[in-house]
Amino acid sequence: MDRREMLEALGFGAAGLLGLAGRRQDASAAEYARATKGLPPLKITDVRAILTAPQGIRLCVVKVETSEPGLYGLGCATFNQRPLTVVTAVNEYLRPFAKGRDAENIEDMWQNAYTSSYWRNGPVLNNALSGLDQALWDIKGKRANMPVYQLVGGKCRFAVDCYTHCGGGTLAQVEESVRRAMERGFRHIRIQRGGYGSPHLSKQADFKEAGFGAPVDSNMEVRPYVKGTLEMFEHIRHTCGDDVELLHDIHERIPPIEAINLVKRLEQYRPFFIEDPFSPEDIGYFKLLRQQTCVPIAMGELYNNPHEWVGLMSERLIDFIRVHISQIGGFSVARKIAALGEWFNVRSAWHGPGDVSPVGHAANAHLDLAIWNFGIQEAVSFNEKTREVFPGAPTIEKGYMHIHEAPGWGVDIDETLAAKFPLPEHPGYWEPVRRPDGTAVRP
Repeated sequence: MDRREMLEALGFGAAGLLGLAGRRQDASAAEYARATKGLPPLKITDVRAILTAPQGIRLCVVKVETSEPGLYGLGCATFNQRPLTVVTAVNEYLRPFAKGRDAENIEDMWQNAYTSSYWRNGPVLNNALSGLDQALWDIKGKRANMPVYQLVGGKCRFAVDCYTHCGGGTLAQVEESVRRAMERGFRHIRIQRGGYGSPHLSKQADFKEAGFGAPVDSNMEVRPYVKGTLEMFEHIRHTCGDDVELLHDIHERIPPIEAINLVKRLEQYRPFFIEDPFSPEDIGYFKLLRQQTCVPIAMGELYNNPHEWVGLMSERLIDFIRVHISQIGGFSVARKIAALGEWFNVRSAWHGPGDVSPVGHAANAHLDLAIWNFGIQEAVSFNEKTREVFPGAPTIEKGYMHIHEAPGWGVDIDETLAAKFPLPEHPGYWEPVRRPDGTAVRP
């Protein structure tokens, strides 16, 4: 074969390969069309953050638009203490990264977006990523014409059992608050004597007399809080009975050894769980706590790195995993955490405070409905303005959370109305809490 014949043969071979590749591509497109009942491939056309505060709380929602006209998804990216940095992460970094990519491949998108910043696991980047992730699940549900819980296995329960918050400065006020909640149908109630750490029970604030810190800084002593918490549990059990499940949040406000002693002394009142006995820096104390008491422990609100929760769950050192779904990076991560918890009998108690958008609360509830090892969900109360901004927001009835049974999360947003509720002027950071000598209290 001479040179000319060889080139012609190679040309025919290349053409054949190209033709084969084209036929494969056509076949793949046809298979996709059959599998999706004729739906075309779906691309992301825009990603942007929306800020609003209809309840006076800073909310951030991510909207992902697609190549299918009118099809978009919503996800919660609320980081109340740093909302503007999340907006920058979404609009300036995730938007150019995600535009043009396949909206169908959620796991692939999550994995690559997660590592796109090289450094990861921070709350700002995780919240931004959560907004994108949840929005893609919303799109997936809408395209399938199913609620998201159906996409992950369907319901394990008819609704989501919730706990509500009750408190007051005095024992009588706490009791009255608990009785009102019980009358509304709540079976699980978190009790707090005043604010976290009961600072109103502390008297001595030497740092203020010395002019140390700022005037807004509050004072918290350990002993008054411990004594007051024990009194509160004793009073509520005596006056409200043993049927109601009682919860309490230490909120990492006391030294680890003091927290262990408090939990041991609370055991006689049969708490449903005690939340956040230690700060993330003190994870090592959980083994000692487990050796000392059988009180159920809920932990994880401040966690954003898998190394913070994997060991606690696999070693059975906690009973409820209480991570904040947008803080950990979204619905995709929370599903995996729930699956991990099932094998170690750790139940869910997803963080659900007021500074989670209705979209985020819906995401919590959809996962609550679908997983076997659901434990309890933090209840939320939306005002009328919030419900107008977010049509389809979850509702609470007789202590149960109910979702809007619609494709996706079932929650929408009225952007025109959302724009009428700008964020409060205060940036939203936590004001310092101090010991009498001025030492900072975590968190």
